[in-house]
Amino acid sequence: MFSLVIPVYKNEASLDELLAALANLHQALTERLEVVFVVDGSPDRCFDRLQKSLSNAPFQARLLLLSRNFGSFSAIRAGLDVARGPYFAVMAADLQEPPELVVEFFHSLKNEDIDVVIGTREARDDPWINRVSASLFWNLYRKFVAPDMPIGGVDVFGCNQMFRDQLLALEESHSSLIGLIFWLGFRRKLVGYTRQARRHGKSAWTLHKKINYLMDSVFAFSDLPIKVLIGVGGFGLAASLLLGGLALIARLFSEHIIPGYTATVLTIVFFSALNMFSLGLIGSYAWRAYENTKRRPAYVVLRDLQFRGETS
Repeated sequence: MFSLVIPVYKNEASLDELLAALANLHQALTERLEVVFVVDGSPDRCFDRLQKSLSNAPFQARLLLLSRNFGSFSAIRAGLDVARGPYFAVMAADLQEPPELVVEFFHSLKNEDIDVVIGTREARDDPWINRVSASLFWNLYRKFVAPDMPIGGVDVFGCNQMFRDQLLALEESHSSLIGLIFWLGFRRKLVGYTRQARRHGKSAWTLHKKINYLMDSVFAFSDLPIKVLIGVGGFGLAASLLLGGLALIARLFSEHIIPGYTATVLTIVFFSALNMFSLGLIGSYAWRAYENTKRRPAYVVLRDLQFRGETS
């Protein structure tokens, strides 16, 4: 059996095309297809429409409704947790990733000596502003989080049961699912594709969410901010020693000392602000460590429905 996980959030307008694409995908696969839809607290009618449509679907399906919006990565974890495998894939509900990519994922996982296959964007059929922002985001991600991340970034992947189990065992709060995939390693294969234009609705992947995701990823996988603070602190210490030495020399060898009130105030303000910024960075690490000690679940399932499908 092949298990396909699809997180759903504000995708009501694309559901008809999605279900039609999945029916074609079911016909193209050599084994039974199980599709796990995870409605991530979507405010529209996604859950109701899927509940009505899946009873007539040709493939086996499972429909989860989360109690609120936990985020796409938590929704993916929820889907992987209930999927029965032994091969798994993740697909977006907006159809910007071609469904044929899933067929290649499953074929590679079943017939090749690999544990995880990752879809890499070689091109994007998006507005130029989206391409520029995405390029900047993934360049920063490659530089500060995962150097082996593909240039175009990653949205979809497939894996075998061993990799899935190891991924779900990493129960970190405020982390990055994609970062964890690359951190785990295993035998990996990259599959290139062209990201399609979004035909329905507006992406919920806002700039605010991108910034939060990048911050979570940096704090979860890198100590770069602390290293930067150490460097800045060392530079400030060296500068203060130099200025202190100059002041002492001026005091010893000059009778006329010009009061440096403005310079003193600016120095105090600068280093006070730097100190507050430093405490904020350290606090971010401490807060994330504290969140992990709470052991709260990554998601809460409100409803769980199963559909046999015509071929089951």
